[in-house]
Amino acid sequence: MAESNQAFSNILIRWYERHKRDLPWRETKDPYAIWLSEIILQQTRVAQGLPYFQKFIARFPAVGSLAQASQEEVLALWQGLGYYSRARNLHACAQMVASQYDGKFPNTYKELLQLKGVGAYTAAAIASFAFNEAVPVVDGNVYRVVSRVFGLHDDISNASTRKVFEGRLVSLIPSDTPGEFNQAIMEFGALHCTPSAPDCKNCVFSHSCFAFRNNEVANLPVKTKKVKVLNRYFNYFVFQFGEEVLMGSRKDKDIWLGLHDFFIREKDELLDEDAALGEVKRLISPESWELIDISATYKHVLTHRIIYARFFRVRILMHEDFRLLSERLGLNTISISDTAGISKPVLITNYLNDTLF
Repeated sequence: MAESNQAFSNILIRWYERHKRDLPWRETKDPYAIWLSEIILQQTRVAQGLPYFQKFIARFPAVGSLAQASQEEVLALWQGLGYYSRARNLHACAQMVASQYDGKFPNTYKELLQLKGVGAYTAAAIASFAFNEAVPVVDGNVYRVVSRVFGLHDDISNASTRKVFEGRLVSLIPSDTPGEFNQAIMEFGALHCTPSAPDCKNCVFSHSCFAFRNNEVANLPVKTKKVKVLNRYFNYFVFQFGEEVLMGSRKDKDIWLGLHDFFIREKDELLDEDAALGEVKRLISPESWELIDISATYKHVLTHRIIYARFFRVRILMHEDFRLLSERLGLNTISISDTAGISKPVLITNYLNDTLF
């Protein structure tokens, strides 16, 4: 078995040396750059995440500069990546490293787990890539490769399964090059042992892969729990006076926490014109405003939700009424031109670009 494990590792690393993508975080042992890349690449494809990594490194070349930034600036730079809790945790972690660790990342897996927003996968990645600690990474790509090659049928939807895979990987990971092994197995899953239509006949493991030899490629890894998708209906009211609109930052531990959007009424469905007018009449007297337009329906797809949104643009006729409405709703007065520089969901950006710019 030991020889088999060593053979697997050697074959995998040789494949990686020939096929790996040229990515900037692979050219460094700097734990800050490695940590930043791993946080950005959670739930994000490399092609999408790479420009964000480059923007963050350019703006915040060290953990100290990121720690000193405002959360608003971090969220604005993150805009478009989604899963904004990652950005908030990124900022909090940088502040934690700066204040509690004298600006230096911990150099062991166990210590890294104490950092805000750093889980088992990220801690293993940093520990192995930056500090050469022989601790395996386990992500979707790794689950797929290991389950297929070694015939593991444990359900990866169950939290306990992670230990099964970690146990198998501990026997595979070489003590002298753990970072390269971890990079290699993730890259192999991303580029070759793909979720659908992998090129099994031309695979370096075709002679020994359990799934290929037993016609189970489509069945592995086993994952029984399906994500339930929830439809949500956002009715936005864009209150405008001259070249200014009312916006506020989102609260209440919902999606897009801390990002800016317009006044919203979430309902079981999108409102028609009469229902929307009724909502506005409850906020301000009818002679003080006029409905300018109603947007088309916007559809915004998230992992667990599909957002359907409609925007009702309302012109407020008097500045005093605009000011009072701002106070009543707890919203800020923002010039339309300044909305480009604040953090906001892509859905709001799309509407602004379509309508007000």
